[in-house]
Amino acid sequence: MIERYSRPQMVKIWSEESKFDNWLKVEIAVCEAWAELGEIPREAIPGIRKASYNLDRIAAFLKVTHHDVTAFLNSVAESLGEESRFIHLGLTSSDVWDTALGLQLTQAADILAEDVAGLISVLKNKAIEHKYTIMMGRTHGVHAEPTTLGLKMALWTEEMKRNAQRLAEAKMIISVGKISGAVGTYATVSPQVEEIACARLGLAPAPVSNQILQRDRHAQFLTTLAIVAGSLEKFATEIRSLQRTEIREVEEPFEAGQTGSSAMPHKRNPELCERICGLARLVRGHALVSMENIALWHERDISHSSAERIILPDSCLAVDYMLSIFTAVMRGLKVYPENMRGNIELTQGLIFSQRVLLALISKGRTREEAYRIVQDNAMEAWQGRKSFLALLQKDRRIANSLAGDELKSLFDYDYYLKHVNTVFERLGFTEGECGEKSGSAESA
Repeated sequence: MIERYSRPQMVKIWSEESKFDNWLKVEIAVCEAWAELGEIPREAIPGIRKASYNLDRIAAFLKVTHHDVTAFLNSVAESLGEESRFIHLGLTSSDVWDTALGLQLTQAADILAEDVAGLISVLKNKAIEHKYTIMMGRTHGVHAEPTTLGLKMALWTEEMKRNAQRLAEAKMIISVGKISGAVGTYATVSPQVEEIACARLGLAPAPVSNQILQRDRHAQFLTTLAIVAGSLEKFATEIRSLQRTEIREVEEPFEAGQTGSSAMPHKRNPELCERICGLARLVRGHALVSMENIALWHERDISHSSAERIILPDSCLAVDYMLSIFTAVMRGLKVYPENMRGNIELTQGLIFSQRVLLALISKGRTREEAYRIVQDNAMEAWQGRKSFLALLQKDRRIANSLAGDELKSLFDYDYYLKHVNTVFERLGFTEGECGEKSGSAESA
């Protein structure tokens, strides 16, 4: 299933080859900067641009050096002649590692931004399609008052727009490089080299650094991913709840030949949404680790490094995967309006209790008195599964304030839909998308 929904581009970004490719880009960009400043011969640059590495040789060197950057540099040196002496000139390992990591994270952020935009488009289309598909609104898991599936989808659309903005801000924070040498003083490499090299790489130079880029940057990126994952978990949890047998108002796609249980052939489980909920826990955990990485000893230690080799690629891959899955779920979502209407009518009109309350107040009753009258009848309807309207019609306290037809007119589903269009307009849906409702939700 992972192969079906995963994006090869994201997998490639976090491959060993991609990491070393970016390391080499940084080394070459620095050499080009040195040459532009006249510190190394310009005629050396064509050869340096042809530099390469060999994964097997890096692995062999690593067994000796126990240091991945020096193993990488040894392999690169083998691909060059005398020009190899200019590679890594004045740099420390984190100049290469952190700047290349900025490239990887920027590339990953671009893919995630595409994922988010794709989901926003699908959610918006669902909101328009089901703008007036009336369903039960629930608080505490209990029937409250009617809403529409379109409003629910519009709410999710707007939340994902905020996530798109968060992701753009986080991308800006991590799209930086650092070429400032050991402890960040520029003693062995000038700020001009950093500016030129970062410009060539499409990164902004960090205004100040020590031996590393500061990990609050990476923590902002991962906490942003955790928020995105949290939104997806929220949406998936709602679908899981609405797919329960007793409710069955929506259902994630279930294809021909698919099975839900090895033991029970009838099962149609919300397993994709459950998968999203499980992965959200993982991403939240990684976000916590990223915050733990902010505090390091002095100008740096490497306690963050071992964790980042897991949490950065895993979080990007997981969120990319979650977005792909949920977009597919929403695109193929099964909606059952008849079940929605049936669930609305389960309580035989109890959902109109607030309308009756407000009507009694408008007739001069105190709020406390009106509330007591309505609640007395509501509790009897609830316990005895009786028609709420029929009970109200028999209550003399109601008859003294509300005539029969006036009381019955309060039991109208359209009442709850009168401002749906206004909400859609607020969210920037076009005039055609926000057109007036056709047909009627009908009265109870």
